[in-house]
Amino acid sequence: MAIRVEHEIHNRRLGRNVGVGIVLIGFVAIIFGLTIVKVSGGAPIEAYDHTVRHSITVEDGN
Repeated sequence: MAIRVEHEIHNRRLGRNVGVGIVLIGFVAIIFGLTIVKVSGGAPIEAYDHTVRHSITVEDGN
């Protein structure tokens, strides 16, 4: 026989936990969305891979 009495603090904790969960899901959704936009953009991805990036090199007029 288990004790099934819920105190008022349990309801407040549940509300806070749901709020924190919603905020975390929103944050993950924003990061995921930004990643998808960055990856699916028309520009090629240029990571830091120790190679010359011709798109940012400045050409001399000489």
